[in-house]
Amino acid sequence: MSSSSSAAATAPFENPRAVVRKLLSESQPEGRGATVRRSIGRHELRNLDPFLLLDEFAVSKPGGFPDHPHRGFETVTYMLEGAVTHQDFSGRKGTIRAGDVQWMTAGRGIVHSEMPATDGVQKGLQLWINLPAKDKMTEPQYQELQSKDISEASRDGVDVRIIAGEAFGVRSAVYTRTPTMYMYFTMRPGSQLHQPIPAGWNAFVYIIEGEGAFGSENAAPATAHHCLVLGADGDGLSAWNRSGAPLLFALAAGQPLKEPLVQQGLFVMNTRAEIQQAMEDYYHGRNGFEKAKQWTSSA
Repeated sequence: MSSSSSAAATAPFENPRAVVRKLLSESQPEGRGATVRRSIGRHELRNLDPFLLLDEFAVSKPGGFPDHPHRGFETVTYMLEGAVTHQDFSGRKGTIRAGDVQWMTAGRGIVHSEMPATDGVQKGLQLWINLPAKDKMTEPQYQELQSKDISEASRDGVDVRIIAGEAFGVRSAVYTRTPTMYMYFTMRPGSQLHQPIPAGWNAFVYIIEGEGAFGSENAAPATAHHCLVLGADGDGLSAWNRSGAPLLFALAAGQPLKEPLVQQGLFVMNTRAEIQQAMEDYYHGRNGFEKAKQWTSSA
């Protein structure tokens, strides 16, 4: 397919967003016997308001992510391969498989586990999104989408799965407390993409497979496992696949909260006093953690 403007997925921008930072995600142990490639959330990029963490994970039995608490943010898990079973202290249990999404609002408190559901290696992405102060103590909630229910669109050699937000005139039904767009693109060889991003939102790309030029057609190709932070100025993301293989990547953008941020492990609040309160609530089993002491997952 030609990479001329006639093959563009949308009209080319006069002012595409530039790539201002490029990080190769680093492998590290996490949970019990799991490995994650972390980009956002490590010391070089502690956060990208409103995003707190991005992990590309790989885990096999008997490893996993055993019982652990959260407060004050959301986790979005997208499965690339295999399946993971989730359980929490409210009695909820479910399995997400390749192509499925779980959008979990931890709110005032969740204790849960995420463990492999099948043999072999389970792979996926997990993104943490901060909640505004007014929503940090909301009741926990889930939005789960099977692969068949995720909004999809295709245009000019570009396919997109829309977890949140809008692309090619198609909008996701997912509700986001923190205004967010999150989608997965597959670009065939020779294709190009021009995806609008709302003004003022922070944005990044994470490459899952293949290589492509981002921000400028003449940019050096970026390859798998790189996180590309986009500049604040510009109309949106422009990308080109000049290789002979498909390019698969995630695009996320969110409206910055511009609020104080204090993180202690798995708790994310606005002040140190609130973090101390979260730790005491978890220890004493109160204010959302009443079931924490009595519950253990079956994994």
